[in-house]
This record gives sequence, C-alpha cells and structure tokens, in this order.
Amino acid sequence: MRLVSSRTRKQRLAIGAVAVLGLGGLSVIQALPASAAAGCSVTYRVTNQWTPGFQGDIAVRNVGDAWTSWSLTFSFANGQTVQQGWGGRFSQSGSNVTVANEGWNGNVANGGSLSLGFIGNWNGTNSAPTSFSVNGTVCTGSPVTTNPTTGNPTGNPTTNPTTTPPTTNPTTGPPGTRVDNPYVGRGYVNPEWKAKAESVSGGSRVSNNPTAVWIDRIAAIEGTSGSSSNGPMGVEDHLLAAVQQGANYIQFVIYNLPGRDCAALASNGELGPTEIDRYKTAYIDPIAAYQNDARFRSLRIINIIEIDSLPNLITNVSGRPTETAMCNTMKSNGNYVNGVGYALAKLGAIPNVYNYIDAAHHGWIGWDDNFGPTAELLATAARAQGSNIANVTGFIVNTANYSALSEPYITVTEQNRQSKWIDWNRYNDELSFAQAFRTRLVQAGFSSNIGMIIDTSRNGWGGSARPTGPRTTGTLDEQINGSKIDRRIHKGNWCNQSGAGLGERPRANPGPAGIDAYVWVKPPGESDGSSTLIPNNEGKGFDQMCDPNYAGNARNGNSMSGALSGAPISGAWFAAQFSQLMQNAYPPL
Repeated sequence: MRLVSSRTRKQRLAIGAVAVLGLGGLSVIQALPASAAAGCSVTYRVTNQWTPGFQGDIAVRNVGDAWTSWSLTFSFANGQTVQQGWGGRFSQSGSNVTVANEGWNGNVANGGSLSLGFIGNWNGTNSAPTSFSVNGTVCTGSPVTTNPTTGNPTGNPTTNPTTTPPTTNPTTGPPGTRVDNPYVGRGYVNPEWKAKAESVSGGSRVSNNPTAVWIDRIAAIEGTSGSSSNGPMGVEDHLLAAVQQGANYIQFVIYNLPGRDCAALASNGELGPTEIDRYKTAYIDPIAAYQNDARFRSLRIINIIEIDSLPNLITNVSGRPTETAMCNTMKSNGNYVNGVGYALAKLGAIPNVYNYIDAAHHGWIGWDDNFGPTAELLATAARAQGSNIANVTGFIVNTANYSALSEPYITVTEQNRQSKWIDWNRYNDELSFAQAFRTRLVQAGFSSNIGMIIDTSRNGWGGSARPTGPRTTGTLDEQINGSKIDRRIHKGNWCNQSGAGLGERPRANPGPAGIDAYVWVKPPGESDGSSTLIPNNEGKGFDQMCDPNYAGNARNGNSMSGALSGAPISGAWFAAQFSQLMQNAYPPL
C-alpha cells in the first residue's frame, strides 16, 4: 500500500498513472445530491502486477456522516481472488469481496480516510471493480454535510485521496518517546510473508506472527516485483501497513554492505567492496528519510544492522584456516566498520528508531579467541563515522541460523568440551551465549541497559528426532550426539538445514535475564541459498554449503552440508522447507 510522500511525489504520481491506465486503476468520483446524509468516495489502484499476482490499493474517504463501524463491499469481474489484505478484515464469497473494520479503526469522521491494501491473484484479465459501497451506500463521491443547515460543507474529494495519511495508530506513550524494550506490544505482520505462509497447508497456524522485512538491495527500498526475496511493497508501504494494523513496532533488516557476506557466496550483494559512498547515499540515506517521516513517529522502528558482517573480520581473515580473499579485503579497507557506523549514526538519530547489531552465534564466536575480539570490534564500529554507543539498543544472535535456544541434556564441562560437537567451545546454546556475550559487550563500553534478542525462527528441532533425555552410554561423542537438541551434522552448517523446525514464537520479555525478545527475523520458509547454480540478476551466488552432496570445508569441519535439496536462491520462497519447519516445530504447533 502506497501513499504519496512529498519527497517522491513526482515519481509516485508517474507510477500511479501507469498503474491506473495500464493495470486497471479506477477512481470512483461522481456527483451526489448535497442533501444526502451519507456518502463515500473510493480510489482503487493496481500498483503492481506480476504472474499470477497483483497488489491493489483502496483509498476510502468518508464524505458523509461519521462511521462508528464500516463495511466496504465490491465485486471482481474476472475471477480475481484476495490472498491477503491489511487495514481491514478481508473476506470473499465468489466474486464478492467484503472488508470490515478492525477493532481499532471503526471510527471514521466526516472527511476522514482509510487506506486499505491487498495481495491478490488474477488469470487472464484484471479489470478494476466498477462499484463500491460502504455500509450499503454506493460510493458516488461528492462530499455532503453532516448537517446541511449549518452551511459548513466538507469540500470536494481530492482526485488522489491516497495522499491523506492514516490517523489511527494505538501506541504506548507519546510519539517518539523511547522505551526500554521496543518489542513490547503488537508486532507488524508482513502481508507479503503472510500470504506465502498461508499458501502452504497449515500455514495459517503461524502466519500472524511478526517477521522482519529484509531490505537486501537498493531496489527493495521502493519495492520490487518479480524478485526472489522482496515483493512490490517498499519501505514506505510497510510502514503505512504497520500503522494501519495498529502495530506498536516493525522490524527491518539493513543488509547491503559493500562486499556483503564475504565468507558465503549464497548471500553476496549488489555492491562491490569499495562502494561505500553508494551504500551511504543510495541505500542508508533513503531508508533513513522514510523512517524519519513524521507520519510514522508513534511507530517503533527496529533495525537489525548488517547480519553476517563484522564477525567475519575476526574469524575468516588471514591467519585463520577459514580465511577468504574477500574478508581480507573488507578488513583492510574498513568498509564493514564504516558502513555499520554510518548506518547507526544516520538511523540512530531518529527518535523512534531502535538499532540491534548482529552478533553472530555461539557456534561462530563462542571460542575464546573470537569472543572478546568480536565484542571489541562491535564497539569500534559503533563509534565509527560519527556514531556512538548510544545509537545501539542491543544485539541479535542466531540471525537466520539454527542453533538451539537451550540444550537441556548437555552441560558444558571440561570433559564435554572435548567432544567433536562442542569442540572446546565455551557455549553450546544461544541463550547462555547471548547472556554471556551481553556481559562482555558491556565491558567493551556498551550501556548496561542493552538488550539481546534471539532469532528463534528455525531453531526448534522438534519432531520424532528430538531427544527426550540424555544418552548415558557409548563414547563421549556418541553420548553428546545422542543428547543434543540441535540435530545438525556440524555447527558450521547454515544452509537450509534438513530436520529443522520452528522455534519459540516471537514474544517480548520471555523471561531470561537480559533478553528483550525472541524474534523471527529470518522469515520461515525463505531459502538460505540455492541447492544448485541458478543464474540471477540479484548478485546472489551459488555456495556449495547449500548443496546436499557437498562434503564440506574448514568452516564446517569438512562435514556434509546437511542442506535440503531443491532450494531456490536466497530469500526466495521455499515451500518444502516451510512445511518441514512446521512439522518439526518446538514447541509443537
């Protein structure tokens, strides 16, 4: 859903004109006698269309008596179907669509507006509906007074009513007031992910959980169609939809550093290692402009800052058996540190923005030679490019990874650390690691109020393979392998892991000290990378760790990859994986 903003008005009006003329847009604005006591005007637009889907926007203006509740009705002529809507409760019977108000947006005053949107399917023809009604009154468009004798008419409806910003957004505090934990309250449900989840049998059981919106390239800021990981909704669209949902917070993943993901080809990005200036001006600055818009001031905007970046400069550089040439380059040119610092400075200056930096996971930096140096490097980045530690709300661990939240049947003793699975690591699960790393980050100079969040989107490891108690017989490795919740072959395996399941559902203040929330930052069902080489124009390469037949490298102990077959490129929808995640969810669905 897209409202015209002042900074992109010319571009957006041009896009809107194409949509109206070429894709079936319709503005219903006709005359109505001035003595009527009820009335409405509607502008319907198809803002993007692809095969077999499309995005529709519906702007509704009340030009009559105030509504305490409302029901919009219209009909499709060509068999179109609504898959997912926002701003109201969508239902469909045959060709007839009804949109009823949510509990928070039923009251609409004379002159007030509603911004509704939906994702739909079409086949062959996608004509616009020709008639709309609200509460049984046909929307013919001219404004009327609520009391014609007062001589105070409301004026004519605009030809582009979508320029009227939404007015309803429940919040817990004055706009822009910082809170201790931004995850308290209702999280934004991305309608694009929700529609994908509900396209898989049983997906409606989890489709109302909040997930993060990934901004993984410059084009995603305005929205794209026909791409792997992003839909037609851009940053502004998601912010508007969050307001319409009455959400308290929305999550974005800032993920487009120069030379991105220097140790894994599957998630390489569009920017070369030296394109730091383009990262700043063409990527971070436009995102900041949208997030700083006054229309969204009472919405808590949470940014997950550049996953899989800074820890690479500790573990995958010269002197380590896991080194890569690109990680050496990014360490020497400083553009990971400078990029993160710039993003923190720019976004952290916005009063209702909260930044969480990616801090890898226990199976990456849990060893002594990685643990402290990573914390110090994160502190260096937080002070780079004019930033300071006050721009950091906290840190996220296990982003898009599979490490178990806890391992109830294994204690990390000196003896158990000798096992092949633990391999002398100080930690064996994400919860204990997150709490310990938080303490080390405070020692590195971060505020004692920082909070940790844990991505639990794919670390449940339920199903029939989940152990129900410790194994007490056999060799040390046999006992550890028989007792562990995490069923991966090796902790270095990260791509589309076979046997994984949904983990703890997103929620704030889950209980453990120092943990702000369990979150689903990686939207379940979105691929980590393709099982085979798939040419694409998004800069995403083929990483052998996503090949189920790959026998490994130094980063996974030369073990089999454990990846699922048939996977698309990173970020693309992988229905088979989503089905597996639901089947193996823990807690069970």
